[in-house]
Amino acid sequence: MVITKTPFRMSFFGGGTDMESFFREHGGAVLSTTFDKYCYVNVRHLPRFFDFSTEVVYSRTERVTSVDDIQHPAVRNAMKMLDMHELRINYEADLPARSGLGTSSSFAVGLLNAFYALKGKYADKKRLAEEAIYLERTLCAEAGGWQDQIAAAYGGFNRIDFGPNGFEVRPVIISPARKQQLNDNLLMFFTGFTRFSSDVQKANAAGSQDKTARLKAMLALVDEAEAVLTDAYSDLDEFGRLLDRTWRLKRQTGAAISTDSIDALYEKGIAAGALGGKLLGAGGGGFLIFYVPPEKQAAVHEAMQDLMYIPFAFENGGTRVIHYTPESYEPRT
Repeated sequence: MVITKTPFRMSFFGGGTDMESFFREHGGAVLSTTFDKYCYVNVRHLPRFFDFSTEVVYSRTERVTSVDDIQHPAVRNAMKMLDMHELRINYEADLPARSGLGTSSSFAVGLLNAFYALKGKYADKKRLAEEAIYLERTLCAEAGGWQDQIAAAYGGFNRIDFGPNGFEVRPVIISPARKQQLNDNLLMFFTGFTRFSSDVQKANAAGSQDKTARLKAMLALVDEAEAVLTDAYSDLDEFGRLLDRTWRLKRQTGAAISTDSIDALYEKGIAAGALGGKLLGAGGGGFLIFYVPPEKQAAVHEAMQDLMYIPFAFENGGTRVIHYTPESYEPRT
């Protein structure tokens, strides 16, 4: 039996520039971190006492006699990709799926990590990220970028650069005290709305407007935000103001990014004293995050009282195997 633990991520700057259609031509970069909310994937070989050969438990339970009959696209394609058979797979998470935190990609990374461990093989972070991207974007044909899989595999507070040769992960060098101050100044709230990121991406791609200029402006903000973080003498509050700028740019890149309800919530947060913020993920729902100076946090909590507040802490681990019991498995002949 293998259990993997894989963090969720929050992306601050550069979202959208991690789309292959953009960064192959213009380059791309994101500034993001993983935090202490996780998904857990439990995988073992299914004992041969049942009239089904594979069981998959997530928001529903599937019991099938053929891998081809599995409805969950990531599970079906991952099992075929790594030649896995006769499994019991159980998924659970600290936060809801389809909520803008890269949950599906964290699951894909954790699933692949568990499969390799069950085979008695080690897969490094780069391999897990690349294969999760291939799984979701090619085999499952789901629209979206590359950042979620990379963040889930590597963990930590990183700048991820994208270009013709793929991606590069560079940890953001920041003092522990400054990093803690940033963490303390970020407040996250659940809007109650969930949606499929790939559906939002498709809806936005269907728009006729050219988003290139806005995406380039969002890409430039990655450099500015990183400079604020890494310069110990910079006013950290500028990070919050830059968040406001990138959110207002992102809202113009697709009709499905925001809704009237989300816009109203965001403006309530700003009016209460937040310097900036954004909706996490592709848009349409999920989690709102605000940068709020300490003296304004009580007012922002009051303004967001109808939403669920989610305390969190940055984490550095990325996906990991937290339980490993070797199994003897002989394929059916």
